[in-house]
Amino acid sequence: MTQPTLQDTSETELDRTTNAAAEAAADFGALRPQERAPMLRAVADALDAAADELVPVAQRESRLPEPRLRGELARTTFQLRLFAGVLEDGGYLEATIDTADPDWPMGARPDVRRVLQPLGPVAVFGASNFPFAFSVAGGDSASALAAGCPVVVKAHPGHPELSVRTGAVVTEALRSAGAPEGTFAVVLGDETGRRLVQHPRVRAVGFTGSIAGGRALHDLAMSRPDPIPFYGELGSLNPVFVTRGAVEARGERILSGYADSFTLGVGQFCTKPGVLLLPEGTPLDTLVESVRQRPAAAMLNERVASGFASGVDSLVSHPEVEVLVRGEATTNGDGDQSWSPTLVRTSARSLLEHTSELLEERFGPASVVVTYSTDQELEQVATALSGQLTATVHAEDADPVGPLVTRLSERAGRVLFNGWPTGVAVTHAMHHGGPYPASTSVLHTSVGTTAIRRFLRPVSYQDVPQHLLPDALRDGNPLRIPRRVNGTLELPPNYTGANATG
Repeated sequence: MTQPTLQDTSETELDRTTNAAAEAAADFGALRPQERAPMLRAVADALDAAADELVPVAQRESRLPEPRLRGELARTTFQLRLFAGVLEDGGYLEATIDTADPDWPMGARPDVRRVLQPLGPVAVFGASNFPFAFSVAGGDSASALAAGCPVVVKAHPGHPELSVRTGAVVTEALRSAGAPEGTFAVVLGDETGRRLVQHPRVRAVGFTGSIAGGRALHDLAMSRPDPIPFYGELGSLNPVFVTRGAVEARGERILSGYADSFTLGVGQFCTKPGVLLLPEGTPLDTLVESVRQRPAAAMLNERVASGFASGVDSLVSHPEVEVLVRGEATTNGDGDQSWSPTLVRTSARSLLEHTSELLEERFGPASVVVTYSTDQELEQVATALSGQLTATVHAEDADPVGPLVTRLSERAGRVLFNGWPTGVAVTHAMHHGGPYPASTSVLHTSVGTTAIRRFLRPVSYQDVPQHLLPDALRDGNPLRIPRRVNGTLELPPNYTGANATG
C-alpha cells in the first residue's frame, strides 16, 4: 500500500509551533518537579500502550527487526520513568542557600540563594539509528521535559511517519496529564531544522547524528545574534586496545567478542568499535572467520548505505591497508540492498602517518585492525586520537596499563575495561559524550540522569523576600529536597533518594 507523503512544515507553521512552545515555557517550567513527574510517566504509559501501532511503522521505515525495536521502545519508556524519579528526588536542582552573615571572613555576606531553572524551549533533532530511544521521545526530549522545557522535535527523514505518530502520542499524553498547550510538537523538513536552530524563541538544541550535519547546525547556533547551547553527539571510532597479556590469556574470546560488537546492528551504533589494536603476531584466523560468517543485513536507509559504501571504498583502496574481509552489497528482488562486514589491517606506524584517512569514522559494519610492536606505539596511537565517546582496554590484572587508561580518559567520555562499548546503560552514573568530535560539549552527557543538566541554568537570588523566591529556596524547604545550607548538605526528614525506576 502506498504511504501518504508527509509535507515539510511551513515557515508560518514553524513560527506558530515555536511561539506556542515559548508561551508554554513559563507555566511548564513553574510546575513543581513533583508535578511534572506524573506527566513523564503518562508519556511512558502512552508509548507502551501504542507499541503495537508504532513498532510496525518503525520496522517499515528503519528496516530494523521487531525484537530490537520493542526493546528500544522499552528503553525509551524506562528513561522517561527514570527522569520522573529524578524529579521527585529534587537533588538535580542543586539548591544552595548561604544565609546572611555579618561575620563572614571576607566581609559581611548577604543572603544568597542559588538554584537551577529551565532554559526554555528546546529543539531536538532525532537520530536515524535509534528511531525510539534517540528520536522523538528519546533521551534529549525526556531530559528537556524533565527540566521543565517545552520541546520542538525536528523529525529525522529516515522515519518521518513514525516521528509524526510518536509525536501525537506524546502530545496527547502530556495534554491529558495537564501540561500546557505547546509543550511538545514535531516538525518536518531539513530547511525547517535550520530555521528551528535560528528561531529566536529556541533556547537550546539537542542533536544526535553525523559530524558534518551536527557541525553545520552548531555553527548556525553560534552565528545567531544570541548564540545558544548546542548539545551535539557527533562521531566516534571507539577504539579497543588489547595488551599482549590479554591476547595470551584469552585472545580467541576477545577476537570473537570484537566481531560481535562491531557488527552489532549492522555496525550502525554510535558506540561501534571501529579500531582494534593488537600486538604484532596475534593470530587473526578466529576474527577473520567470524567476520566472514556474518550474514549481509539491510542498513537503515539508502542515504546511510551510500555513505557507508563510499567510506569502505576509500578504506580498502588505501595503500597502507591489507584487506582481510571485503564486505559486499547484495540486492533482493525488491531492490533493497544488504551489506556484509568489511575488515582490514594496518600497522600502528602506518596509522600514525595517515591518521586523517585511517581514523575516519565509517558508519556501518567496517573495522580496522591495527598491529603494534611496542607499548610505546600503543600509547602513541592513544595520543593521536581525537575525542571519543568510548575507549576500551582489554588487559590482565598484572599488565601495567595505568598510563594508558589515564591517557584514554583524556580522550574519551567513557573508558571500559575488558568489555565492549556497544550498549549504553541508562543509569545515574552514565556519561555519553566526550571531547570533540564525539560531542560539541565535553561537559555534558546525552544519556543518564545528569543529561537534565544541559537544559537548566543557574540563577542566584540575593536578599530576595521569601514570597518572591522559588519554592526550592524558601525557608522550611516546602519541596522537601536535598539542599546545601551554609556549606552543609541537608536532607529532608525520611529522605530516601531518587527512585531508580521512577
